[in-house]
Amino acid sequence: MLRTLIVEDDFTSRKILQALLAPFGLCDIAVNGAEALQAFRAALKAGEPYHLVCLDITMPGMDGHRVLAEVRDLEARQGIEGLERTKVIMTTASSDPKDVRSAFHSECDAYMVKPIQRAKLMDHLRELELLDAMFS
Repeated sequence: MLRTLIVEDDFTSRKILQALLAPFGLCDIAVNGAEALQAFRAALKAGEPYHLVCLDITMPGMDGHRVLAEVRDLEARQGIEGLERTKVIMTTASSDPKDVRSAFHSECDAYMVKPIQRAKLMDHLRELELLDAMFS
Protein backbone atom coordinates (compact mmCIF):
# COMPACT_ATOMS: atom_id res chain seq x y z
CA MET A 1 0.00 0.00 0.00
CA LEU A 2 1.36 3.38 -1.07
CA ARG A 3 1.48 6.08 1.65
CA THR A 4 1.28 9.52 0.04
CA LEU A 5 1.36 13.09 1.32
CA ILE A 6 -0.17 15.62 -1.07
CA VAL A 7 1.04 19.16 -0.34
CA GLU A 8 -1.01 21.61 -2.34
CA ASP A 9 -2.71 24.91 -1.52
CA ASP A 10 -5.07 24.76 -4.52
CA PHE A 11 -8.27 22.80 -3.82
CA THR A 12 -8.75 21.52 -7.38
CA SER A 13 -5.16 20.32 -7.69
CA ARG A 14 -5.43 18.53 -4.32
CA LYS A 15 -8.62 16.76 -5.40
CA ILE A 16 -7.12 15.67 -8.73
CA LEU A 17 -4.00 14.23 -7.11
CA GLN A 18 -6.05 12.56 -4.40
CA ALA A 19 -8.39 10.96 -6.98
CA LEU A 20 -5.41 9.67 -8.99
CA LEU A 21 -3.45 8.32 -6.02
CA ALA A 22 -6.16 7.05 -3.63
CA PRO A 23 -6.62 3.73 -5.46
CA PHE A 24 -3.04 2.83 -4.50
CA GLY A 25 -3.26 3.54 -0.78
CA LEU A 26 -3.48 6.19 1.90
CA CYS A 27 -3.41 9.87 0.86
CA ASP A 28 -2.89 12.52 3.49
CA ILE A 29 -3.35 16.17 2.61
CA ALA A 30 -1.46 19.29 3.68
CA VAL A 31 -2.48 22.73 2.44
CA ASN A 32 0.80 24.49 3.24
CA GLY A 33 4.44 23.85 4.06
CA ALA A 34 4.03 23.97 7.83
CA GLU A 35 1.28 21.32 7.74
CA ALA A 36 3.39 19.21 5.39
CA LEU A 37 6.36 19.18 7.76
CA GLN A 38 4.09 18.43 10.72
CA ALA A 39 2.61 15.42 8.86
CA PHE A 40 6.03 14.26 7.65
CA ARG A 41 7.51 14.40 11.17
CA ALA A 42 4.52 12.56 12.63
CA ALA A 43 4.81 9.78 10.03
CA LEU A 44 8.53 9.36 10.74
CA LYS A 45 7.91 9.32 14.49
CA ALA A 46 5.18 6.68 14.09
CA GLY A 47 7.57 4.52 12.05
CA GLU A 48 5.29 4.81 9.02
CA PRO A 49 7.10 7.21 6.68
CA TYR A 50 5.51 8.34 3.46
CA HIS A 51 6.58 6.56 0.29
CA LEU A 52 5.64 9.58 -1.83
CA VAL A 53 5.24 13.31 -1.36
CA CYS A 54 3.61 15.35 -4.13
CA LEU A 55 4.81 18.86 -3.41
CA ASP A 56 3.70 22.16 -4.92
CA ILE A 57 6.36 24.87 -5.18
CA THR A 58 4.27 28.03 -4.93
CA MET A 59 2.48 28.14 -1.59
CA PRO A 60 1.91 30.91 0.93
CA GLY A 61 4.37 31.04 3.80
CA MET A 62 6.87 28.27 3.18
CA ASP A 63 7.41 27.34 -0.46
CA GLY A 64 7.98 23.83 -1.76
CA HIS A 65 11.74 24.29 -2.18
CA ARG A 66 12.09 25.00 1.54
CA VAL A 67 9.77 22.12 2.47
CA LEU A 68 11.84 19.73 0.35
CA ALA A 69 15.08 20.90 1.98
CA GLU A 70 13.51 20.35 5.43
CA VAL A 71 12.24 16.90 4.44
CA ARG A 72 15.70 15.84 3.26
CA ASP A 73 17.25 17.25 6.45
CA LEU A 74 14.76 15.34 8.65
CA GLU A 75 15.55 12.14 6.77
CA ALA A 76 19.31 12.68 7.09
CA ARG A 77 18.99 13.21 10.84
CA GLN A 78 17.09 9.91 11.06
CA GLY A 79 19.75 8.08 9.04
CA ILE A 80 17.41 7.62 6.08
CA GLU A 81 19.51 7.72 2.92
CA GLY A 82 19.59 6.73 -0.72
CA LEU A 83 16.79 4.50 -1.94
CA GLU A 84 15.19 4.47 1.51
CA ARG A 85 14.26 8.15 1.28
CA THR A 86 10.75 9.31 0.49
CA LYS A 87 10.21 9.93 -3.21
CA VAL A 88 9.27 13.55 -3.88
CA ILE A 89 7.51 14.69 -7.03
CA MET A 90 7.31 18.44 -7.44
CA THR A 91 3.84 19.22 -8.84
CA THR A 92 3.74 22.82 -9.91
CA ALA A 93 2.51 25.33 -12.46
CA SER A 94 6.07 26.57 -12.98
CA SER A 95 8.08 25.40 -15.94
CA ASP A 96 10.75 28.03 -15.18
CA PRO A 97 14.17 26.37 -15.64
CA LYS A 98 15.33 28.05 -12.41
CA ASP A 99 12.59 26.26 -10.44
CA VAL A 100 13.35 22.95 -12.14
CA ARG A 101 17.08 23.24 -11.35
CA SER A 102 16.38 24.31 -7.79
CA ALA A 103 14.00 21.38 -7.23
CA PHE A 104 16.52 18.81 -8.46
CA HIS A 105 19.32 20.56 -6.55
CA SER A 106 17.19 20.08 -3.41
CA GLU A 107 16.95 16.40 -4.37
CA CYS A 108 13.43 15.95 -5.68
CA ASP A 109 12.90 12.72 -7.60
CA ALA A 110 10.63 14.01 -10.38
CA TYR A 111 9.08 17.25 -11.60
CA MET A 112 5.59 17.61 -13.12
CA VAL A 113 4.06 20.75 -14.57
CA LYS A 114 0.31 21.20 -13.99
CA PRO A 115 -2.20 20.29 -15.12
CA ILE A 116 -1.34 16.83 -13.82
CA GLN A 117 -1.94 14.13 -16.40
CA ARG A 118 -2.70 10.63 -15.16
CA ALA A 119 -0.46 8.86 -17.70
CA LYS A 120 2.54 11.04 -16.86
CA LEU A 121 1.99 10.58 -13.11
CA MET A 122 1.77 6.79 -13.55
CA ASP A 123 4.99 6.86 -15.59
CA HIS A 124 6.77 8.68 -12.76
CA LEU A 125 5.40 6.26 -10.15
CA ARG A 126 6.66 3.29 -12.18
CA GLU A 127 10.07 4.94 -12.77
CA LEU A 128 10.36 5.56 -9.03
CA GLU A 129 9.38 1.93 -8.39
CA LEU A 130 6.35 2.95 -6.34
CA LEU A 131 3.83 0.97 -8.35
CA ASP A 132 3.76 -2.71 -8.98
CA ALA A 133 3.01 -3.46 -12.62
CA MET A 134 -0.37 -4.92 -11.64
CA PHE A 135 -1.58 -1.52 -10.39
CA SER A 136 -0.87 0.36 -13.58
